[in-house]
Amino acid sequence: MRATGVGRASLLVALALTLPAFAQAPRSPTPPATDASITTVEIARGLDHPWGLAFLPDGRMLVTERSGTLLLLAKGGRSREAVTGTPKVAAGGQGGLLGIALSPDFARDRRVYLSFSEAGEGGAAGTAVARGVLNDARLDDVEVIWRQVPKIAGSRNHWGSRLVFARDGTLFVTLGDRYSARPMVQDLSTTIGKVVRINPDGSIPKDNPFAGRAGARPEIWSYGHRNVQAAALDPGTGQLWTVEHGARGGDELNHPEAGKNYGWPVITYGVDYSGVKIGEGTAKAGMEQPVYYWDPVIAPSGAAFDTGDRYPGWKGDLFVGSLTPGGLVRLELRGGEVKAEARYLPDVGRVRDVVQGPDGYLYLLTDADDGKLLRVVPR
Repeated sequence: MRATGVGRASLLVALALTLPAFAQAPRSPTPPATDASITTVEIARGLDHPWGLAFLPDGRMLVTERSGTLLLLAKGGRSREAVTGTPKVAAGGQGGLLGIALSPDFARDRRVYLSFSEAGEGGAAGTAVARGVLNDARLDDVEVIWRQVPKIAGSRNHWGSRLVFARDGTLFVTLGDRYSARPMVQDLSTTIGKVVRINPDGSIPKDNPFAGRAGARPEIWSYGHRNVQAAALDPGTGQLWTVEHGARGGDELNHPEAGKNYGWPVITYGVDYSGVKIGEGTAKAGMEQPVYYWDPVIAPSGAAFDTGDRYPGWKGDLFVGSLTPGGLVRLELRGGEVKAEARYLPDVGRVRDVVQGPDGYLYLLTDADDGKLLRVVPR
């Protein structure tokens, strides 16, 4: 029997009522850079595409250079020397010596953690994490404690590579999809496009969401990520926040939670660089929406929460480095939502890392052949 017009309308209404309604994530309003009451002071220059920064308790600094050198800078940046004993990296493309973190118990164990691109067989490579003991300008007892699975051949991009220690002493490692391995991102038998959580010695925490699950890598914390190059721990809540690269549009702010799927490459707010649609749309059941997204992109790299009093009214805000168009992005977070966004310092160029120093100031690394270490100060 053929349905009448009224019958068809009723059927469509009934179907609409049974379909899930997906909320759309808030989109950045793309505010213009403002002439705020901050400027920068140059601490060091002549850095070769610096990637990561860590402050030692005595005020000296460790800086990773993508080409494979770990630099030890004197307090104030007056001099520098190369640290020996670092792991061998497969430098090329976006790969090299990347993320860095100090052990939470550095004063006792003097351990430094490094993320880097590691060569494998047949031209393959993958993200790896090593740790060593810092003695003056030398790393001793260096060991690789974790390796991305599988290593990928034919791509030198999307390594992820931020290292963040949680309050319980476990270590978050952010990863990328290696550009050419999108189908593996949703595959829990790989660590491609994941955030993983490991113990400081590389073993697996027993309370990880996929520990003990057949066919899943036990170190996985969350999945469905494209390329997470910014990560920081909220000092108030202890929650991990990440900012990841989209394609053309679709950079995302997330707070990855245990076992959750953040969608890539099934859902995204971006399109491919060719303009072709990626995946199925912007939302799907069982996949998380970002807290906030950018289109056009900011190309995020590096992030830090302000916990000091150097910048009036900014305490608790999240600061993110921008590679494109460059500069510094400030996000006012309240109740897990972005209440306001502002942009500063567009003239500094590509910002690769953002770190708060022990003096309460923010420090920036700029990504260039003649890269700089800058301190952000009030005017």
